[in-house]
Amino acid sequence: MFSTRSRFRSLFQLAVLLLLSTPAVTQATMVRLHTVLGPVDIELFDTDAPLTVANFLSYVGSGAYSNSFIHRSVPGFVIQGGGYTWDSATSSVKKIPAGPPVVNEFSANRSNVRGTVAMAKVAGDPNSATTEWFVNLADNSENLDVQNGGFTVFGRVTASSMVIVDAIAGLPRVNAGGAFTNLPVTSVPSSGPLGQANLVMVSSASVFAPIPETSDSDRLFNYLEATYPQYLAPANSVSATALGYYYRYYPGTNAYIGTANGMVYYLVPSISPDITLLGTLADWIATAASAGY
Repeated sequence: MFSTRSRFRSLFQLAVLLLLSTPAVTQATMVRLHTVLGPVDIELFDTDAPLTVANFLSYVGSGAYSNSFIHRSVPGFVIQGGGYTWDSATSSVKKIPAGPPVVNEFSANRSNVRGTVAMAKVAGDPNSATTEWFVNLADNSENLDVQNGGFTVFGRVTASSMVIVDAIAGLPRVNAGGAFTNLPVTSVPSSGPLGQANLVMVSSASVFAPIPETSDSDRLFNYLEATYPQYLAPANSVSATALGYYYRYYPGTNAYIGTANGMVYYLVPSISPDITLLGTLADWIATAASAGY
């Protein structure tokens, strides 16, 4: 892949300078959910699910999701929000007012795999999605892709934000009845009813600058970073190109991951001084895609 590690470092530094001088090609609208556990960033599929994205953005833009909370958590399945807000003045829960339902835009090309975001809807009515959305915690395609006309995937949580999503899914749950039989809570009050301080609050939702178009190699790098953080840190390192290779260098672990001619390579000095073939890019992309990348 590269002749020496020192040469790789020099090429990396040069490639970073080239990347910084190259205009970015933007693609996706990004939305950030400001949760009590940290930011959850969602890359929207503007072109593939335009009606659903427009529906979601209408609620984001109106402030409908401000002071809302995650009202459903089923570990290994989904976390769900967008349905209810907390009214501080009355210390009570209110349903988010719904606009007209959006036409179902399910596609088998956008399966309900881990990390994807889809619209919730009324059972037996494929075209009933309004305000509520959910994040898939696992590959739910065998169930949700075929149920009720298929649940429309309209975005994907970024790899770094899935840490926050998993933290929410790991919280204790209580049965508060009605729509809140699987309500995640940050704490359980020693006495008295649940309040805002106990809920997984979403203080606001906002649109921010779009991210560059994600290549297959970057999708794979993101997946490998999340799967092997002990070797590839810090996450979201800058990708670079040199001598026909596309790669990332991880200064925290002095490790490298790269692709060239449809193959994947890595160098982790703590394991071996040799550059090693990891497999084909096609095979690894299939694995990454099944995990939601």
